[in-house]
Parts: sequence; C-alpha cells; structure tokens
Amino acid sequence: MPFVKIADWNSVGTVQDKKSKDKYAAHFGAGGSAYSYFHDQDDTFKLVDTSTKKDKHGNRRYMYNKQRHNRRQVYNAYGNRDRDNRQRKKQKHYYSYGRGNQQPQAKNRAASVEVNYDWKEFDEISFAQLSKLNLPDVRQPEDLYCCGSMEYYEKSYDRVNVRNEKPLLPVNRTFHKVTTTDDPIIRKLTSEGNVFATDAIISTLMTCSRSVYSWDIVAHRVKDKLFLDKRDDSGFDLLTVNETSYDPPPEDEDGINSAQSLALEATIINQHFSQQVLKKGERFEFPKPNPFVQDEEDGDVASVGYRYRKWVLKKEDAADIELIVRCEHDAVWVTASGETSYMNIKALNEYDPQFSKIDWRKKLDTQRGAVLAAELKNNSYKLTKWTASALLAGSQVLKFGYVSRANPASTAKHVILGTQQYSSVEFASQINLQMDNAWGILRVIIDTLMSYKEGKYVILKDPNKPMIRIYSVPENTFEDDDGDDYSENEDDEDEEDDDDDDDGEK
Repeated sequence: MPFVKIADWNSVGTVQDKKSKDKYAAHFGAGGSAYSYFHDQDDTFKLVDTSTKKDKHGNRRYMYNKQRHNRRQVYNAYGNRDRDNRQRKKQKHYYSYGRGNQQPQAKNRAASVEVNYDWKEFDEISFAQLSKLNLPDVRQPEDLYCCGSMEYYEKSYDRVNVRNEKPLLPVNRTFHKVTTTDDPIIRKLTSEGNVFATDAIISTLMTCSRSVYSWDIVAHRVKDKLFLDKRDDSGFDLLTVNETSYDPPPEDEDGINSAQSLALEATIINQHFSQQVLKKGERFEFPKPNPFVQDEEDGDVASVGYRYRKWVLKKEDAADIELIVRCEHDAVWVTASGETSYMNIKALNEYDPQFSKIDWRKKLDTQRGAVLAAELKNNSYKLTKWTASALLAGSQVLKFGYVSRANPASTAKHVILGTQQYSSVEFASQINLQMDNAWGILRVIIDTLMSYKEGKYVILKDPNKPMIRIYSVPENTFEDDDGDDYSENEDDEDEEDDDDDDDGEK
C-alpha cells in the first residue's frame, strides 16, 4: 500500500500557502511558521472615528440648532408653527397692527360739537375716576305724572327665525324726541325738584364710561335748579353701530357702511321694528294724553307711554338732589298670570357679516348666545344705555330684535331674523351694569355742575380720550334766531291748573 502525504508540518511556502503567507504573523509571530497571520493593510477603514472637529458653537449647540432648523423646515412645509402664520393671527386679533411689529395708528375722531375760542374749560373727569364711584341705597322713585298710550306686543313674533324670517315694514308714525326744556310737563313740575332731564340724557351720563364716540349735553344753571338738555341739531338720538368694536366703522368715509350712515340706518330700523311687532288697534292708556301731540299732525303717533319720575339722591354732608326724569315705555304685554307689564323694544342690526365676523343667518338659530356676546362686545355702550333707560322707566322686560339687510350691499330692504326677551334686572346683571356705580357717576356730575354759578355749560365727551370735559359757554350759544330764555322756565311753575291736581296718579 503506497504512502500518502497527509500533512507536511515542516514545509513552508507550498502552493496552497502562498496566498496566506504570514496571515497569522500578527498573533503567532512572523517568519516561516505555518500559523503565521497575513494582514492586508486598508488605510481607509477605521473602527472608531478619532478625529476631532472644532466648532465655535460647540458640538451640542450646533446639533441642536441644526435639528431645530430642520424641524422648522418641516413645519413650514405643512403649514404648522409658521412664524408668518402666527404673525397674521396676532394681527387679526389686534385688528391690523400694520407691518411687522408696528403699533396701530390712533384714530383722531372729531368732536360732536366744535369748541369755540370763547369757551372756558372748567373741569375734566376721567373714566377711571368714574368707575370707582358708588352711591348705594337709592330709593324707589315716585311717579309724578303718567301720560300717553301704548299698544300690546304681538307674541307671534317670538316664533320668527332664520328659516321663517319676516320683512321689516316701514311705519308711518310720528316719533317725538322733545328735549327737557321744551317739555311742557317738566315746566309744570319745576317746583317738585331741582334737577330735570330725560331718560336718554340720564342714561348717557350713567353709562358714559363705556362710550367711545364724542357726544355733548347742554346744562343750564338757573338759580338753584339744573336743566340737562340736548342740542336741536345734534346727533344725540342717533344709535351708534359697532362703537366699542376693535374695528369700528370709518367715520371719514362716505357710503352705506360709514359710521354716520350706519347710525341713521340703525335709528330707522329701531323705529320701524318697535312699531311693527305690536297689535294694531288695542291700546293701554295712561291717565293723561300724550302732551306732544299737535292737532295739525297727520298720521298716527308712535306707541309710547311717558312716566315722570322723581328720585331723591342722598349723600352725607351734601344737600339732597331731587331728580325728575321723563321716562319712556314702548309697549305693554300680558304675562302668563294675566298681569300687564311694561316693555322696551329695541333692534340690533347686522349690516355685513364680513365686518361682524358672525353670520346671523348661520348662527342665530343654533348659537344665539354667541351672536349676543358679539353684540355685547361691539355695542357695549348702546346696550348699556338701553338697559339703564329700561331700569329708570321701570320696564320689566327688554325685547331685542335681530334685523339684517336683505342684501349686504343695499339698505333698501331689511328682514327680521328673530327676537329675544330678557328681564331688565337680569340683563343688567349679565352685562355687568352696576346701578350703584351709575348713580354715583350721575351724582358726581350733578354736584360738579351745581357748584358752578348760574349760566350755560356743555358736557363734552372727549373724542379721543376716555374722559368728559365741562365748558362754560356764552348764554347765546346754540340758540336759534328766536332765542330761548331758559331762565323763564320757572315762571310756569305756578301755572298748574286745577285739573292737574291728580298728576301723581299712575
């Protein structure tokens, strides 16, 4: 049997070993050993990166900024956390702050009346001071004289909604807006008090700290009495629209959406709405007839009841103020228990959903609270005045109507989209109208005017600052060609005839 060479432990450099020559030399030594390790050198391969990089920001800070930059790029691509979007939202919230961080430009409004060179400023009272005043425990008023007639509210209008809207119809009726010194009943009652005004004037003063636009009231100091008046050619009786909004209507522009045009539109809407929702024919009569109706007047007289009420405002270390106010009711209604209650009817109007940010036709039936909240924000002063007037008159109910343009681009036609009813006292609490503060504001303004000597004064709301200014003006200021002498008002106090002995009946 032939011998076969199985393994040659001594041979070196055989053919099969040439490829792995010195393969294990690194571990078993170099040379001609059979277990020598052959290592192929690869300079490009490294198990650990031992090189160092110098970065002025530091490695961790550099990586953090890089990752933050990458996240921002991803967010911008999907529209999230975009700086521009946040800036636009901020601008929208603050209503156009201009470019970048530029602050909004203050609007210089014009005063309701021009201050002449011969006017002397006597006092200025800031709204911050007025908000801290308080006159508690004002007693219930006494009714001195009641006159006029009112119609009953038509309850079918409570069922009006967006899907069952009703057109607002024009009403051909006469509305009397007689100022204090032209009121014949107040002239007869001058012996009953020492301060005289209408509910519109008193509510304006009570809630003046919420006003933005300029307004003015004329005060006449005659002996120991004070008469608060409005100017005949003023816009005192016009209803403002979005006065307290962040983006109020422009005052210096023409068109149907300017402040003046909207005020006139809102006033007409209120007159038509307050008469349309009443039952025609049946009336609730006060003991005395309407004192402002003239025999030569054509057409019907608006439903209105007047109550001349007297309050006594007491204050320590000061004389009592006997305040007589002509208050108004718009209508009456019969409660479920059969009692007759007085009601004041007002209309809130929508002119363009793009400006109000809430489309009444989409939200009114389902989110009426949101609609009212928006109105409280945009028309806080107007709603507060209405509520104060209702409380002064003793109206138990406030009825609000929601009236909108049939076409936002036209003021020709309007529609009634719904109604809402509140208790006057509860609504005052809801809008944070504190009557103790309102009486305190009124008392301070009256005391300030009563401290002056006899003459004529103007209470002016500053058009651009939250304050009121009191000016002394010449006696002939605002007088027409005939010239009214307000000092003669007291001469009529003895002209009360015998048939008015029961003026206090209700």
